[in-house]
Amino acid sequence: MTAPGTDRRSPYERALGERISELHPKTAWYFRTIPDGHVGVGTGVFTSAGSRHRWLWPVFRIAESLGVAFAGWEHDVPFRIENRTVAGEALAVRHFDLPGRTWVMPDVVSLGANRILRNEIGPRRTVVTTFDIDVRDGAVVLTIRRVGMRFGRLRITAPRFLSPRIGLVERWYEQRERHHVNMTIDAPLLGRVYEYTGFFEYAIESETP
Repeated sequence: MTAPGTDRRSPYERALGERISELHPKTAWYFRTIPDGHVGVGTGVFTSAGSRHRWLWPVFRIAESLGVAFAGWEHDVPFRIENRTVAGEALAVRHFDLPGRTWVMPDVVSLGANRILRNEIGPRRTVVTTFDIDVRDGAVVLTIRRVGMRFGRLRITAPRFLSPRIGLVERWYEQRERHHVNMTIDAPLLGRVYEYTGFFEYAIESETP
């Protein structure tokens, strides 16, 4: 038996347990532990990304400065993601090649009690969410539970009735032989306020000489 605090597997792998075998092998590979000294590199294109609502872009400019979400609505956005497993946490850095700039979104995922995942987003981990992980038709499905913000010692958690509905589905797309990701954010009364969807290739590379 693994002693508490010494399990260095990815939080997704630990949260799924035996259910990871229900995933498509390519999807399971993406969510498994990345060995020490290696990085998982995904490169692809988001067919669409951002918010369709121009009147919300000033709000998203603040989110963009925090490394949480970018302002604008774009098509055919090249992107790169770098994944690492460090001490049982999943560290990811996403690079969006937007017109005139490259926007970077880092996040850290850890495993909490009852197999609930915790995601801290932004270089200062400003936005903190908790979510459930499920398997449907060989795909990973992430569903938000709570959303909060952290400013130094100040913690703000949105009441459930005001919390946005955030969902992410990641699967292997046989027809293109690519990974496919689809992320959506729906706000109460406003509907869909942010999203991205696209395809990418993925490889695990050595970082050691």
